[in-house]
Amino acid sequence: MIQKIGIIMNGVTGRMGTNQHLIRSIAAIIREGGIRVSDDLTILPDPILTGRNEAKLRETAAKSGLDLPVSTDLDAVLADPAWPVFFDASLTRLRGGFVERAVAAGKAIYCEKPTASDLPEALRLARLAEEAGVKNGAVQDKLWLPGILKFLTLRDSGFFGRILSVRGEFGYWVFTGEDPGQPPQRPSWNYRLEEGGGIMTDMFCHWRYLLDNLFGAVRRVSAVGVTHLPRRVDENGNAYAATADDAAYGTFELEGGVLCQLNSSWCVRVRRDDLVTFQVDGTEGSAVFGLR
Repeated sequence: MIQKIGIIMNGVTGRMGTNQHLIRSIAAIIREGGIRVSDDLTILPDPILTGRNEAKLRETAAKSGLDLPVSTDLDAVLADPAWPVFFDASLTRLRGGFVERAVAAGKAIYCEKPTASDLPEALRLARLAEEAGVKNGAVQDKLWLPGILKFLTLRDSGFFGRILSVRGEFGYWVFTGEDPGQPPQRPSWNYRLEEGGGIMTDMFCHWRYLLDNLFGAVRRVSAVGVTHLPRRVDENGNAYAATADDAAYGTFELEGGVLCQLNSSWCVRVRRDDLVTFQVDGTEGSAVFGLR
């Protein structure tokens, strides 16, 4: 039996929403025939794309290669029982309002990370969903990637002994947009602090769930955020002042005494085997691994 699950995909017209969540995830699952959860049941996603710009929504739907419905009337879609799950990939600063509306409609909630730009708002949204009794969660996609699963196999086999320290390097060079033929790979709001941008806001939530689940709960963080490149060019060719951090150098103290150093940067050109690499040293063994 195939059971379709209606999913409202809100704000997925951006780079990450289109490529990561729609094309590589939901559309790929649909093409594979769904997810078989038992001998007699297969779950098949049934998405609808919502947002403010109908032309962009149709363009995004076309990129998926599937005949997907789109709508600019989110309230009408939220009121429709055919779509019981709400996924939000909009701008971080807009997420609270969307989540409130979806919770009020009784939808199960799944959000891009971070759920908010500050702790009080993140806690407010979490409590709102919990008190309403709706299922809810945020993106923690890196936990199930092949490189992470291989590390867990080694860790659980005792290969490392007692883990002492972790070193991590993440990043790539994001073009400023000032040079012909090199458009920026990330949207300009990522570099505007006033719009919720910054690499610490973007990446430290990833580090939090990875460190918690792989090495031990995070107990203390010290970090320096830097704006290495203060001038960039936006999507319309206009120069602007980059007010958000484009690199961060952090030290994380974990439960059990493990120390972790993680560098995150959009201003680095080092050739690595993966987008992020970790070196783990223990009393019995060491290893270097990435996401893949």
